[in-house]
Parts: sequence; C-alpha cells; structure tokens
Amino acid sequence: MTARPDEEVVARAQEEASTQASAQAGVQPDLQPGQRWYFEDFHPGQQIDLGQRTVTEAEILAFAREFDPQSFHVDPDAAEASLYGGLIASGWHTCSMMMRMVVDGLLNAASGMGSPGLDGVRWLQPVRAGDTLRVRYLTRQVKTSNTKPDRGVVWSTWIATNQHGVDVCTVDGMSMYGRRPARQT
Repeated sequence: MTARPDEEVVARAQEEASTQASAQAGVQPDLQPGQRWYFEDFHPGQQIDLGQRTVTEAEILAFAREFDPQSFHVDPDAAEASLYGGLIASGWHTCSMMMRMVVDGLLNAASGMGSPGLDGVRWLQPVRAGDTLRVRYLTRQVKTSNTKPDRGVVWSTWIATNQHGVDVCTVDGMSMYGRRPARQT
C-alpha cells in the first residue's frame, strides 16, 4: 500500500507556494548548475523553478488538431462564440508543456527512475496564445523504498503560473529517484 501525503498539508503547501511565487520571479534550486539530483536532494516544502515558455497560437492549433480537436482549441471563430471567448490551449497541451519544462529543468540532471503515475491534474484557468507559463516543482513528501535500498519516492506538485501570477494548472504525482552512490575511498 502506498502512503499518501496528508491532504491538508498539501493544500497549505500549494497555497504558500502560490503566494511566494507571486512575490518573486522564481525560486532557485538547492543545487548548483551541473550537479546531479539524487533522492537525498529532495525535501518537503522545497520549490524548484523550472523556467518559463511563451505559448503561441500556432502550437495551440497544431497540438489540438493532432490530439484534442475540440472546437474551442482548433477553430478561432467557434472559440470566440464559446464560453471561453477565444481560442484556448488543450489542457493536455498545457500538461505536455509542463512535462517538457520538468524534463529540461530537472529530470535531465536527475537520477530519475520513472513514475508509477499521477494522482491528479487540475486545469484551473484557460491558457491562451501569448501567455507565458512558469513552472515550479513543489516537493510534498519523500520516502525511501522499503524493498529497494537504491531508490526513494518523491511526491510532488507541478504548478504552472501565467504572466499575471495566476495558477493555470497543477499536476500531482510521484516519481522514483536513485539514491546517491556511496563515496569510494
């Protein structure tokens, strides 16, 4: 049975993370550039700034035409008449952009061993062409493996915020990371 983080602690941490993010441009990681992330480098409450990207209409249309061709994602006229009042990115596109920032900003420099899955995704506000999304990785809980001493599990929330400081998407999940190798003498 997998241990789940206390929901109240998670909600409080997300609220604090959102407030802090609005007050500053980004949070610097605990490690220096070029260093590798291991399980031991993660701790509850930690925030890692994963950078930002600006969303274009061309990529909204291309993604939606291929993977989520609902009218408010692919047809500007229909989108204008919809409850969104204009073209919006697919939520799955938003998640894909977030995943790319997690890979580029963290996983490519980590001892990641994959993920058994996600616990939740929330699309809080529409993402539109011209929006600049900043993604933060909030560590909620860490636990060493009971059966495999070479790894641990990190529960995290990824938070995408637009240029106005408004949270637009959150992803709750868990990942496995390798433990730091013992130093050889």
